[in-house]
Amino acid sequence: MSDTTRLALPTSLPAIEPGHVWLAGAGPGDPGLLTLLAAKALSEADIIVHDALVNDDCLKLARSGAILEYAGKRGGKPSAKQRDISLRLVELAKAGHRVLRLKGGDPFVFGRGGEEALTLIEHGVPFRIVPGITAGIGGLAYAGIPVTHREVNHAVTFLTGHDSSGVVPDRIDWAAIGRGSPVIVMYMAMKHMGQIAANLMAAGRRPDEAVAFVCNAATQEQTVLETTLGRAEADMLAAGIEPPAIVVIGEVVRLRPSLDWLGALSGRTLLPDPFAVERKDTA
Repeated sequence: MSDTTRLALPTSLPAIEPGHVWLAGAGPGDPGLLTLLAAKALSEADIIVHDALVNDDCLKLARSGAILEYAGKRGGKPSAKQRDISLRLVELAKAGHRVLRLKGGDPFVFGRGGEEALTLIEHGVPFRIVPGITAGIGGLAYAGIPVTHREVNHAVTFLTGHDSSGVVPDRIDWAAIGRGSPVIVMYMAMKHMGQIAANLMAAGRRPDEAVAFVCNAATQEQTVLETTLGRAEADMLAAGIEPPAIVVIGEVVRLRPSLDWLGALSGRTLLPDPFAVERKDTA
């Protein structure tokens, strides 16, 4: 790709049209993880309806005069009702505004983007989906935890820790996940961590299996708590950590001391690969 083509790329992207809604992901936190299309939408939208997980630094990319409208949802705290948010998008679009619905992570990964899109379809509002980097991948990468690693897993499961009524989803087959998914990445799981850990150990997962809580992923406030499945709830409570957090269960957590590149930027020496011997034996 020539320099000329590279410089021209952003201007070749589509523009938000009046009366349209774009459902976009802002990524896990770091504004540098915004896609080109999401950044362009921020610079064009008349009204940006954003949730609680969108970094304020991302919102600074909004054009002068744009209206920022908060529509956050946080478990256990006063939140906007989902149906009201969806209908608000319809109202704004019908008024002729260029509307950006900006969500943390990816709108289609436990972000209710599908529900909002269906409401827009129901009311005849044109829309576009702008994918983002989900926290269950990008947030873990910022903690030095890969969701897959050749010597550890050939599968990964993403799940939510509660359903629309606020309880652990009863349609999750914990026995199947416990047997068949070496790595489990969980969103919104802290409230029911004790029950989830018990379900997985009942399905055969070891109490000493590695677990990490990645809080405020990909932001300057990021913190990581490493523990085990058997101690996950107790250590979480003792540490006083609060949402938002991604929880990852599996031996990939053991790679963090080696792959914690943010720590390396602070002068920490990287450690050897803990799976190097296994790789030599299986190469």
